[in-house]
Amino acid sequence: MVVTIIIVLVIALVVFAVITNAMQQHKDRLATLKRAEFSKLRSMLEDTEEILLNAANVPLTPGISQMLLKRIAYTLKAMVELEPGSRDLKSRLADTEKRLTEMAPGQGTSSENISLPDNDKQIIGMIQGIKKLRTILRAEHARGNIETQLVVQEDRRLENLQLRINVESQIKRGNQARNGQMLGSARQCYEKALITLSNASHADEYVVAKRNEMNSILAEIAEELKEGNLRDRQKKAEAENNDLDVLFAPKRKW
Repeated sequence: MVVTIIIVLVIALVVFAVITNAMQQHKDRLATLKRAEFSKLRSMLEDTEEILLNAANVPLTPGISQMLLKRIAYTLKAMVELEPGSRDLKSRLADTEKRLTEMAPGQGTSSENISLPDNDKQIIGMIQGIKKLRTILRAEHARGNIETQLVVQEDRRLENLQLRINVESQIKRGNQARNGQMLGSARQCYEKALITLSNASHADEYVVAKRNEMNSILAEIAEELKEGNLRDRQKKAEAENNDLDVLFAPKRKW
């Protein structure tokens, strides 16, 4: 009888240990998934806030600004569900929802006038920001948070903006090289700008005007290089003639 009770207790302990271990493993998996989801949401929040704060470099229309704020609010709500005790997240969510409520229909900027920074790293950052914004635009459209017509309009606008940045940065480098009499380097920059313009998905007034401008500048550079080569050949010929004059000049008697 005693042996039977002992065996039953041992089995019960084993079963209890197995169940406890399984529950702990399940709890650990849930915690791991929670951390991974929270990290994903935090990255999503930071990317969206960065684009919204970077509106000075990447002009945003009212529709895009509102979409980004909605995305931030959605992300903060999901984070609050994972961390219900976080006062900071709740406060940020309340501030975001207040901004959405107070946002006027015409609020925002849609200016296409951009000023390129002198730093190439900043230019690359601008292009990366536009690419990221276009990705967010498509993601929010997939969620049904933005109308298809607005997505098409904004994606086209951002594509044009990205094209302008690429072209203007190449032209700027070309002008600097040309001013420094580095015609070969200048020609390469203008040719890159022309290739970018030629590969544009549609030709608006800007594309047509810049394409004509690049062809004109490249023709001028070709002429300047031709004249430069002619001058070099003339100088070389003169130098050779001078050498011959020295060689065949009558010897002086000392």
